[in-house]
Amino acid sequence: MNKKLILSVFLLLVVTLSFAQTKEELEAQKAEKQAEADKFQGEANALQAQIDALPGWRTGAFGTIGGNLSDFSNWYGQGTPNLSSGSFGITLNAFANKIEDKYFWRNSLLTNLNWVKFNDKDDDTDDDSFQNGTDVFNISSLYGRNLSKTWAISGLAEYRTTLLDNFNDPGYLDVGVGATWTPIENLIVVIHPLNYNFVFADGDSVFESSMGAKIVADYTRQIGAINFKTNFSTFQSYESSDLSNWTWTNSFSYTLWKMIGVGFDFGLRSNKQEAANYQEVDLSDVDNKLQSYYTFGLSYKF
Repeated sequence: MNKKLILSVFLLLVVTLSFAQTKEELEAQKAEKQAEADKFQGEANALQAQIDALPGWRTGAFGTIGGNLSDFSNWYGQGTPNLSSGSFGITLNAFANKIEDKYFWRNSLLTNLNWVKFNDKDDDTDDDSFQNGTDVFNISSLYGRNLSKTWAISGLAEYRTTLLDNFNDPGYLDVGVGATWTPIENLIVVIHPLNYNFVFADGDSVFESSMGAKIVADYTRQIGAINFKTNFSTFQSYESSDLSNWTWTNSFSYTLWKMIGVGFDFGLRSNKQEAANYQEVDLSDVDNKLQSYYTFGLSYKF
C-alpha cells in the first residue's frame, strides 16, 4: 500500500517537472521568435520611412462607422412602451498629397454624417423615418513652393458646408495666399494674411462675405495600428469679429483585427453667423453657444 502511494507521488512529480520544463522551453522559444519578429518589424518600418520620404503621391483614408437599432413592444417599464429607435453615423478622412523637392500639393476630405430615429408607435403623428443628424463636409487643397525645409509660399482653397440638409446654405469658401510652416513631420501650419471668405446663402440672411486672415493647423499621423488626425481652422475677419469663425475636428481610430477597429470623432465650432441665422436674430443679439458633435463606433481602415 505504501509502495503504491510512494510510486504514485513519484510519477506525479516526474510529470509535473516534465511539464514545467516543457513550458519553460516553449516560453524561451517564444521569446526568441518575438525578438526576431521585432527585429524584422523594425527593419520594415525603416524601409517604409525611406519610401515615405521619396517624392511622389501619398494617399490614404480611414473612417468610423457607428450605429444601433432597437424596438420595444409593451415595455411598460419605460415612458414610451411601444418604441422604435436607432441611429447610424459614418465619418471619412481621406488625403491625397503630392510631395516633391521644390513644391507640394496637399488635398484632404472630411465628412461626418449621422441619421437618428425615434418613433413612438402609439403616436400616429410621430415621424417614423430617420432624420438628419450630424452633417459635416470639408474639402481643402493647399499648394506651396518651398523656400526652405520648413517654409513655403502657399495658396489655399477650403470649402465647407452640409450635404444632407441645406447644401451650400450656408456654404463657405476660403481662398487666400501666404505662407506654410512645417516645423516637424506630419504637422502643417498655414498662415494666410490675404484671404477672402465667400459665404453662400439663399435669400436674405445674416451671412456676409469678407476679407480676413486664415490660419490652419493640421496634424495627421499613423503609429502602428493607430490613426490620428486633428485639424484647427479659423478665419479672422478684418471687417468685424462677428464675421469670424473657427472649427476644430479630431479623428482617432485603433485597428483591432485586420482592417477593423474602433473609432472616435469629435468636433467643436464657433460661428456667430450660423447661430444668428438659426435663432433668427441680428448678429448683435445672438447667443453664440459653442457647437459640438461626437461619433463613436466601429472603424474601417481603407
